[in-house]
Amino acid sequence: MVLRSFLPHGIAAPIGRLFFRRKGHTAASQSAAGDLVRQAAIRMLDAARVEPDEALQSFNSSPDGLSKPQIHDMRHRFGANVLAAKGKDSLPRRLFASFINPFSVVLLLLACISFFTDYLLAAADEKDLTAVIIVAVMVCISGVLHFVQEARSGNAVARLESLVKTTIEVVRDGEGKELPIASLVVGDVVRLAAGDMIPADMRILRAKDLFVSQSSLTGESEPVEKFPHALQADVAATSPLECNNLAFMGSNVVSGAAYGLVLAVGGATLFGSLARQIAATSTPTSFEKGVNSVSWLLLRFMACMAPVVFFVNGFSKGDWVEAGLFALSVAVGLTPEMLPTVVSANLVRGAVFMARKKVIARRLNAIQNLGAMDVLCTDKTGTLTQDRIVLEYSLDIHGTEDARVLRHAFLNSWFQTGLKNLLDAAIVNHADELSMQPLRKEYSLVDEMPFDFSRRRMSVVVADTTGKTQIITKGALEEMLTVCAYAEYNGQVEPLTRELQEEILERVRRYNSDGLRVVGVAHKTMSAPGGVFSVADEKEMVLLGYLAFLDPPKDSAPKALAALGEHGVRVKVLTGDNDAVTRSVCRQVGLPGKNILLGAEIEDMDDAALKLAVEKAEIFAKLSPRQKARIVTCLRGNGHVVGFMGDGINDAPAMKNADVGISVDSAVDVARESAGIILLEKDLTVLEAGVMEGRRTYANIIKYIKITVSSNFGNMFSVLAASVFLPFLPMTPLQILVLNLLYDVSCTAMPWDNVDEDFLRTPRSWDTDSIRRFMFWLGPTSSVFDLTTYALLFWVICPAVVPMPAGGWHALGTADQASFAALFQAGWFVESLWTQTMVIHMLRTPGVPLLHSRAAWQVTLLTGLGVAVGTAIPFTGLGQGLDMGALPAAYFPWLAAVLVGYLTLATVVKRAFMRRYGTWL
Repeated sequence: MVLRSFLPHGIAAPIGRLFFRRKGHTAASQSAAGDLVRQAAIRMLDAARVEPDEALQSFNSSPDGLSKPQIHDMRHRFGANVLAAKGKDSLPRRLFASFINPFSVVLLLLACISFFTDYLLAAADEKDLTAVIIVAVMVCISGVLHFVQEARSGNAVARLESLVKTTIEVVRDGEGKELPIASLVVGDVVRLAAGDMIPADMRILRAKDLFVSQSSLTGESEPVEKFPHALQADVAATSPLECNNLAFMGSNVVSGAAYGLVLAVGGATLFGSLARQIAATSTPTSFEKGVNSVSWLLLRFMACMAPVVFFVNGFSKGDWVEAGLFALSVAVGLTPEMLPTVVSANLVRGAVFMARKKVIARRLNAIQNLGAMDVLCTDKTGTLTQDRIVLEYSLDIHGTEDARVLRHAFLNSWFQTGLKNLLDAAIVNHADELSMQPLRKEYSLVDEMPFDFSRRRMSVVVADTTGKTQIITKGALEEMLTVCAYAEYNGQVEPLTRELQEEILERVRRYNSDGLRVVGVAHKTMSAPGGVFSVADEKEMVLLGYLAFLDPPKDSAPKALAALGEHGVRVKVLTGDNDAVTRSVCRQVGLPGKNILLGAEIEDMDDAALKLAVEKAEIFAKLSPRQKARIVTCLRGNGHVVGFMGDGINDAPAMKNADVGISVDSAVDVARESAGIILLEKDLTVLEAGVMEGRRTYANIIKYIKITVSSNFGNMFSVLAASVFLPFLPMTPLQILVLNLLYDVSCTAMPWDNVDEDFLRTPRSWDTDSIRRFMFWLGPTSSVFDLTTYALLFWVICPAVVPMPAGGWHALGTADQASFAALFQAGWFVESLWTQTMVIHMLRTPGVPLLHSRAAWQVTLLTGLGVAVGTAIPFTGLGQGLDMGALPAAYFPWLAAVLVGYLTLATVVKRAFMRRYGTWL
């Protein structure tokens, strides 16, 4: 029901919060968890005050890591590295939530009253438990449906989540192994590199230029440098966060490399403590806001209608108890009971279908945002290109092939321990083809300055067997020229003059225009081995030459881009690469690339200017991570639903700022964790399939909501109007609830319904006003024929079976009044079920049913069964238990005429609605 949400990721309706409030941890469990965190904090502060070797010894660990027996012991002592599953309820709680909700509460209240009036207070020969049994069956059916759907949803989500795992390199028994972060224990030695999510709270043992982003814990946007040495004696740290040699779960490595000793895992970490405090709160997405807005809309209508129904029927009929129950039933009748079930089933079905197409939804609510996306921002490498970089040339400064340039580049790529990328792999592979493997033994690593996105270069310091030490740097050519004072040609070192720089840049521009990416290589001999090296040593270097790489465009990219464009998704390329290479690649895949914006230009713009610029530009080049995030924010500020697709650490800020972050299973940890959608294959064709599935999912959700809310509103409006003029209730409370149950069971097939191709052509975002308009237009349409049915039943059909005397209703005897009312109520019950159920086929599409659009067989089957069962009820013992009379044959021609009239009027109103608002669903 709307009154209780069963969605896996907490799409809770406000009505439900009136009845249910999920309890957090008990006071005892919170206290125990707090003790764990305090003990862990003491361990961390103690470890921060000692040197790395002593910290290792305190946990019986070593640089070679733990042994197998130690691992088991540490897991037993300190627990597993698993945070408590958010919202994971026990079986009894889930059963209770499924069977005890406002819908069943009303039913059980009716059952209790029936038990007292029809059994306890009745004469011995008149005792009847039929109504009680009927209610019990209804509660069971409703509860089982909810429980089964929730269990299926949870199982499907668990299966999907298992497809995407975050791993970390752990040293055990002297060997480095990639293991799931859940397998970590206190005492483990972990290797960290740029892009890694820090998987536990740990003491840094060794580090080189290690910068960590702790914004998730402290809110500080700037990365913090971490060091391996012990805290100084005069540093009075009272919190682990004040220690610059501790790193914490939930943060991520921005640059550099390190080894760390795990000090706390799971719920004992600072992140685990924070997660526990905020477990019950989360920022609602636009999708959650949309579902909740519908709930509030219904709540307002119930708040207005229920009291009116109560007082009207109380004063007119004189039975205030029955009037109260009837008002409750009308309120529940206005509610689409299966809303959470249908929404949940839609999301899970969409997620399962997307998984078949290699698209994994890590957060189910991201599915709708993916379908609503109208701007896709994506990186170039691996998305538009083949993600298979090939080293084409290694050239000296005058453009001549030079193996010496390749040798230095090989040493740089081979010995670096930070974040290795596709360029490094291409260099190493090409060098291996030329038999440069002996260089690995002739040189040893002394130090390194890892890559970062401000310098756009990285350096290693190596020494050969004679002790000669040199620094070798490679990076973006423009940045390399700023740290080079000399150039080397044919073994001769000469000043790097302005004329020589222009010659190099002109040659590089020609390569770039052909789609080749160019990286500069430089070196410098250091005075003596050893010592501490830093970025400050990257100066007065000698430029050796440059490397030219080719990243061929994907054959599938032009077709995928065209398909996205046809479906209303504009693609913008955001890359750190230079503009010439980017323009060349974009031209080859069909992107015009006429308007291009560079990072340097963006830096000079304020937000107002950038908001205008991002609408015109299709390519953004030479960007920093912060600039990517700014572009996404400005696009969202302009009203777009923005998706960002990336796989590197530099993409994480933009992914977090986007409506939906998209990554791949091979991405760095922080990119995967920032994403709501994970692609198992980095291809826009795969993404396009996911977008279509997101739109299908949204279409079937909005169909159910619009059709059901308008139908229920019309029915309850009709009941209210009829109850004013009829001398008896148009339907009993139990009949209303049975009608609602039959209709809602029929609607559980909506997640499998077909979706018109026209609907899929454009992005769709949530629009509560559209739901409200739909409700006010289509609800009264059904009421016209409901009231027509009332008139036919009261003046034509029922008098033919129970003749009305001249004195009217009040002249009838008590038995005849009961028979007349039972016949009337059965007629309205059947007519209401037919119109509610059959109009699904009329309203589910803007086209003509059967001719332009056909419902899925699941929808046809369930709606057909629902109508058949509902029509048969008045002729069965169940109907008698519900106080219904058997309908005469003369009723059904009238029913057919009412249905034809209703469907005709609904078609007219549908066309008028589309003319007025330009859309249907």
